[in-house]
Amino acid sequence: MKVGKIVLMVIAAVILAATFKFLWDSSRPEAAAYEIISPRRGDIENTTTATGNIEPRNETAVKPDVAGIISEILKEVGETVNEGDVIAILKIIIDVGQLNAAESHLRVAQISLEQLQKDYERQKMLFENDVISRNEYEVSEAAYRKAVEEEENAEDALQIVKNGYARRSDSVNNTEVRARSSGTILDIPVKVGDSVINSNPFNEGTTIAVIANMDDLIFRGTIDETEVGKIQTGMLIKISVGALSDETVEAVLEYIAPKGKKENGSVLYEIKAAVKTPPRTVIRANYSANANIVTDEAKDVIIIPESSIEFDKGLAYIYVLMEDTREQSFIRKQIEIGLSDGINVEVKSGLNLTDRIRGPQIRSQTEK
Repeated sequence: MKVGKIVLMVIAAVILAATFKFLWDSSRPEAAAYEIISPRRGDIENTTTATGNIEPRNETAVKPDVAGIISEILKEVGETVNEGDVIAILKIIIDVGQLNAAESHLRVAQISLEQLQKDYERQKMLFENDVISRNEYEVSEAAYRKAVEEEENAEDALQIVKNGYARRSDSVNNTEVRARSSGTILDIPVKVGDSVINSNPFNEGTTIAVIANMDDLIFRGTIDETEVGKIQTGMLIKISVGALSDETVEAVLEYIAPKGKKENGSVLYEIKAAVKTPPRTVIRANYSANANIVTDEAKDVIIIPESSIEFDKGLAYIYVLMEDTREQSFIRKQIEIGLSDGINVEVKSGLNLTDRIRGPQIRSQTEK
């Protein structure tokens, strides 16, 4: 009986001890565990982004020299043309007022010529008979030749009003609308049958075509006033084009507006950059693009995540893992940091590549 009681008492004691130990262990806080991070070498960049478009540096609007109706269009959008190529042909709209004025001018010129011709012939005969001096004869001859020229000019002016070109000038034909520069036709906003007018002090005229050199492109965008002080002309920028998802285009910043414009509560400054078009890459006018400008960089430096740093009174600290310990044990260490991109940060001193540092705490199963 005594042995049985002893056994029961031992069993009860063991159960009681186990229960006590379980309750004790349950009441103790779980030891925190952390991710271990190894420093690495790499590059840090600070960038700012400008939004905009890629467009030709210069676009030329081709306008007619006279008013008329489009009778034929010889080129299409996307074609490459040279300076002087004919793009369209006009049918002249005769202006009654101009026609009457030109006809009147011609009649006056003919009357004047007829009178001066008779006088010239008379003076010539007198000069040949030694009645008048050579000087008097030459004055009469000059007046006659001037009248001949005025009559021909008046006749050409009438031809221009009627037909758009002068009979004495085969190279000038106002009914032919020609390219003013070489390049690619970006737009032809008219069609056959449209009425067009020439440029004058009261009207800018009708645009027949828009031509641009697609080998000379620029990025035109805007940048916020908080970032404009970080950039300067000559900087190399990388442009991401929405239509070229797998390709980055380089450009050189060449213009920063001296004055900003206020839009939606922010002051924005215009920038321009000369685009370096890669070989065999087709860039079309007005592609949307984002320009990434590197404002600061550090090459081949020690990098750690910024989240692993603790700041105290303006100083930066990390926790370095101590070796030869069963549980994670760390020692606090001050470091000097440099450039940060918001995710990683440069460590200038106080840390070696062989060190391992404390990262984010690992969540326990009960916290998940």
